[in-house]
Amino acid sequence: MNINLIGVPLSYGCDRDGVQNGPDELRKLGIVDLLEKNKNKIYDMGNLVVPNYTCEMKYRWHKKMKYLDPIMKVNTNLAHVVYSSLSSNSFPMIIGGDHSLGMGSIAGASRFFKELAVIWVDAHADINDSETSPSGNIHGMPLAVSMGYGFESLINIYYEGIKVLPKNVYIIGARDIDPGEMKLAKKSKLNLYTMETVKEKGISYILNEIVEKIKNSTADGVHLSYDIDVFDSEIVHGTGTRVKDGFTVDEGKKVLYTFLKAGFVTSMDLVEFNPLLDDDKKTTSSLCIDICKHIGELL
Repeated sequence: MNINLIGVPLSYGCDRDGVQNGPDELRKLGIVDLLEKNKNKIYDMGNLVVPNYTCEMKYRWHKKMKYLDPIMKVNTNLAHVVYSSLSSNSFPMIIGGDHSLGMGSIAGASRFFKELAVIWVDAHADINDSETSPSGNIHGMPLAVSMGYGFESLINIYYEGIKVLPKNVYIIGARDIDPGEMKLAKKSKLNLYTMETVKEKGISYILNEIVEKIKNSTADGVHLSYDIDVFDSEIVHGTGTRVKDGFTVDEGKKVLYTFLKAGFVTSMDLVEFNPLLDDDKKTTSSLCIDICKHIGELL
């Protein structure tokens, strides 16, 4: 498999310093070698350019949403890189950076496929808009705008219109969901598997159900967006929005194993690794490398 490694050193979506260092830190830790398993050919496309703005400018483009314009520009560029990658019969592997980049990766994949499905592995639903978001951080909005809910300019990133139908959205591991997000989840009828549901039914049951739903759908492409904050807060110190009662390491690997072995994943994000927040033992760095090794063995 040809894998295009695409770095997105974006921190504006979470408004917290350090996560922009994630892509280069993963490279230093050997992500290219780890992905180069099973005779995969890795093409490191480098990092997208992220314009430099000071924190005093965060509300320059919108009174509530932070850094709107630069986030839109970066995501538009990312969308085209993802689309170009898929057009060249390659697998786009996007490393972040904060989760606002999900708008761009989904937009690019959506333009390429007739009907895209999205698996969103995250402690958060990321379906807020400017009115429901408590923080104004756009990394809590990418999935909503991809489904056509929220700020019009974000919905229309790369091309006009929604990028993924709610029926083709699968959120797994969420446990920190805002009231407005829960309302949208019910209204849109997306597939929401909270951590409570995962514990109640079992991780294997949930994963197998999602695989069957996707295989029985008309989706011809699947984007897997993997936020490391899906892990329990005690496991991942090196991420900005830790939440307790999350995945164990084995559960996080099982998610990757099940979906990647199913053979339908066509692009992927790995986001929200913040090296500046890692503990003295670099446990989050070690976890990320373990995850990347696992991905390389499965692709």
